[in-house]
Amino acid sequence: MATKNIALMAGGYSGEYQVSLNSAKNIKASLDATKYTVYTILLNKDDWFYEADGQNISINKNDFSLTLNGQKIKFDAAFITVHGTPGEDGKLQGYFDMIGIPYNTCDATTSAITMNKAYTKAIIHSIRNLHTAKSMQLFDRDLHEVAVIANALKFPLFIKPNNGGSSVGMSKVHNVAALPEALEKAFNEDSQVLVEEFIKGREFSIGIARLDGHLEVLPATEIITSKEFFDYEAKYTDGITKEVTPADLSAEKKEEIAQIVTEVYLRLNCKGMVRIDFILQENTNDFYFIEVNTTPGQSAASLIPQQVRAAGMDVGEFYGKLIEGCL
Repeated sequence: MATKNIALMAGGYSGEYQVSLNSAKNIKASLDATKYTVYTILLNKDDWFYEADGQNISINKNDFSLTLNGQKIKFDAAFITVHGTPGEDGKLQGYFDMIGIPYNTCDATTSAITMNKAYTKAIIHSIRNLHTAKSMQLFDRDLHEVAVIANALKFPLFIKPNNGGSSVGMSKVHNVAALPEALEKAFNEDSQVLVEEFIKGREFSIGIARLDGHLEVLPATEIITSKEFFDYEAKYTDGITKEVTPADLSAEKKEEIAQIVTEVYLRLNCKGMVRIDFILQENTNDFYFIEVNTTPGQSAASLIPQQVRAAGMDVGEFYGKLIEGCL
C-alpha cells in the first residue's frame, strides 16, 4: 500500500510561529509512518519551504508541489497547524480550496468568522444553556468615548484584540482610568477591539472533532491559573497554570457542555478538530462562551493531546482519522 503524502503546514505570520513548530513536531512524530509520508512545510512572509539537508526548498504555489532531487511531489492532503494568520483565519484554506487540495481544518468562511470574536458571539448567541458576556466591538477609525464604554458595561472589563486566537494585547481593567492604556495596547495588535464584561468563575477548554463520520466530544480540561487571567505568559510559562484533564465536573454539567459544544460546532459549520473555551460562572453555574480555536495547539503537552489521551485514544490514530476525514 502506497503511503499518502501529507503537507504539514507550520509557522505562519503571527507571534505564535514557534508554538506552531512545536505542534508540527508532535504531529509528525505521532502520525503512522507506514500510512503517511509527512513533509513539514514552513511558512513565513517571504517563503513557503521544505527543509532538506540544510537547504530550504521552496514550494511551487501554482500547483502546491515540491521538487526534491529532480522529482516532483504532489500532496494528497494538507494538515494545517498554523496558529494565527494565515492558517487560522481562512486565508490558507481559501488557497487550498482554489487548487483542490483537501485539508484537516474548518473551511475558509468558518475559519475567518471564528477569528473574529464579536462575529462568532453573534452567531452562537442563542444556543440553549450558553451565555455570552456583555460586550462592545470597537473599530480604530472610531472615536472611543471612555465614558460611553463605562456607562454601557460593568467593571471589571476585559479588553482584547478582536481578531487573533492568541492572548497577546489583552488587559483586565478595574476602572475608567485604566481604559485608555488598555485600549491602546489592544489596538497595537488589531484594528478591532472587543471590550467585554469580566465573568468570574472556573475556566474550561474542551475539544470536539469529527472522527469516522461522528462527532466526538473530548474530556474537558480545567485551566487553573495563579495569574488574574489566562494570558500569553500564563499559557506558555511553566508553573503559572495548572491544567486538570479530565476536569472535575458533575455528570450533569458534562452532559450540558457536550450538548453546547456540539451545537457550537454544527452552527459554525466546523470541520476537523476545534477547541472551545468557556467560563463556568461562579454564582449561577452558567456556561459563558469565551472563544473557538480552529487550529488548537498540538505540542505533546497541549490541551487536545491531553484530552485525546484522557479519552483513551492514541494521539497518532486521532490525527490519522482527521486526515482520513478530509480525504
